[in-house]
Amino acid sequence: RVRWLKELGMDSSQVAKTITKFPQLMGISLEENLKPRVKWMKELGMDASQVATTITKFPQLMGSYSLEENLKPKVQWLKE
Repeated sequence: RVRWLKELGMDSSQVAKTITKFPQLMGISLEENLKPRVKWMKELGMDASQVATTITKFPQLMGSYSLEENLKPKVQWLKE
């Protein structure tokens, strides 16, 4: 997971901060959860730096909330 976070553009301090805030991230499925969420953020128009910053500030977005049942509907509501 650490290597993947760095590949997203996170520096070592961002990775450390993210894992400290949300250690559960290390056990979340890369293929089923993490990659789809990053893909969704990029589809929203976020660039790599914005994705890295968002994950660092709100790492719970990567696993505590359902993408389909929580995050997507809330973002859609905000757009309307």
